[in-house]
Amino acid sequence: MKSSLFSRYTCFMLSIILALAFFFMALDQPWFWLPALFFIALTALGLYDLSQQRHAICRNYPIIGRLRFFFEFVRPELRQYLLEEDDEQIPFSRTQRSLVYRRAKNQMGDKPFGTIIDVYKTGYECIGHSMCPVPAADPTSYRITIGGPDCTQPYSASIFNISAMSFGALSANAIRALNLGAAKGNFYHDTGEGSISRYHREHGGDLVWELGSGYFGCRTADGQFDPQRFAEQAASPQVRMIEIKLSQGAKPGHGGILPAKKVDAEIAATRGVPEGQDCISPSSHSAFRTPIEMMHFIQQLRQLSGGKPVGFKLCIGHPWEFVAIVKAMLHTGILPDFIVVDGKEGGTGAAPLELSNYMGMPLREGLLFVHNTLVGCGLRDRIRIGASGKIISAFDIASVMALGADWVNSARGFMFAVGCIQSQSCHTNHCPTGVATQDPLRQKALVVPNKAERVYHFHQNTVKALAEMLAAAGISRPEQLTAHHMLRRITSTEIKVYADIYYYLEPGALLEKEIKSEFYARMWRMATPSSFDQVVALPA
Repeated sequence: MKSSLFSRYTCFMLSIILALAFFFMALDQPWFWLPALFFIALTALGLYDLSQQRHAICRNYPIIGRLRFFFEFVRPELRQYLLEEDDEQIPFSRTQRSLVYRRAKNQMGDKPFGTIIDVYKTGYECIGHSMCPVPAADPTSYRITIGGPDCTQPYSASIFNISAMSFGALSANAIRALNLGAAKGNFYHDTGEGSISRYHREHGGDLVWELGSGYFGCRTADGQFDPQRFAEQAASPQVRMIEIKLSQGAKPGHGGILPAKKVDAEIAATRGVPEGQDCISPSSHSAFRTPIEMMHFIQQLRQLSGGKPVGFKLCIGHPWEFVAIVKAMLHTGILPDFIVVDGKEGGTGAAPLELSNYMGMPLREGLLFVHNTLVGCGLRDRIRIGASGKIISAFDIASVMALGADWVNSARGFMFAVGCIQSQSCHTNHCPTGVATQDPLRQKALVVPNKAERVYHFHQNTVKALAEMLAAAGISRPEQLTAHHMLRRITSTEIKVYADIYYYLEPGALLEKEIKSEFYARMWRMATPSSFDQVVALPA
């Protein structure tokens, strides 16, 4: 017992002894006052630790117990800079981040001495190369026209764009840099559901206006959709498309709240909410309650915007709900111009752990399901599909395009390009690089012209790398990628092409009397265009 007590209080007792020793020495030699004051302060801290009731470890181990909290505080930095493996993804590996940094700085992205990836590990993926490679195409030609027959202002989009990130989640300077880079590179910048701020407008880059359930920027005083305010904002030539946000991968099915203390005059003006009051983003839309009503809302937005492309973004949850939406398309004859599929691996400023880890479908499965359902209903050639969720490299782009995407969006990739170091402090307002903070001093460190150049170079160099990959595979255009080009290791001795791994529906298969796929047949029976609820899945 005595030994245990001695070990627990060793540091505290030493601080008392040294405080007394240096105090008496300082009476004769004044320069001893400095160490004396230091150890007196430590002794006071020890006395406080013994008396406080919040931390048991400090009561049992006064002074030295504080080291536990210090190392816990610096653990993320120690891990990232000293202990992290190059290919350890938390959530992005050092190799992935370094690739973005080099491309953003327009530096050579080549790597010497061979791959560090274990190519015999299950899950390893690659693109098959051709015995007859073709010359690399001009990457600036990699664009996709978005807009169906009811769209009078179709948009020619790059196949690689900035995904949804709101002003408020990102700093004003980060928004400026992203939009200036997008303007220079001729690709679009998704506003996120926080609406269009003045920082989005400064440099004139193309915008996709994301319309969330809070209808920020086009809402009434009680939070309902305001058609007049929407029409006024959507009339801007800078707004090229409208994206209804049904859910996002990182926290699907979850609303949000921006605390009153963060709703300053600028945020309030941008979102159209009262200053100094909680800003609520509901978990579902009030403008529609059924799939059929949703189609009519899409039609209304298209008319109010003057015929601009209108679509929606979602992370797949209950499959029958998406089938219900597609049935509503068939029932009403109203089609969205595009659908963006967000994977549950997508990022967010902050989300409940259970939602970010365990809610929603990963990108590839969700993307393939959306692609298959549209193909099975004969609608795929009339609706474009975008994909987002942990996409930063040319291979990431190729792998999802082979599964059915027409273009991709990236959020954290472009955050890295403007200086994010993955400190994972987005929700604290203490972002060390000024990217995800509203602190005026912190965001001042982000120099807009410099970071805009990096955004531009990251986009250009990534699309150029895609062109080189495709050329090596014997094709010149991204739309030529198929499930036969991509390979995945299934076991230590077997590799298969995507076409042999994933199930693909034939065109019109869901409209036939007998649906061959048991899964799709069951989802079809469970869905109704008049409700998002499932109906009784009767046997075929």
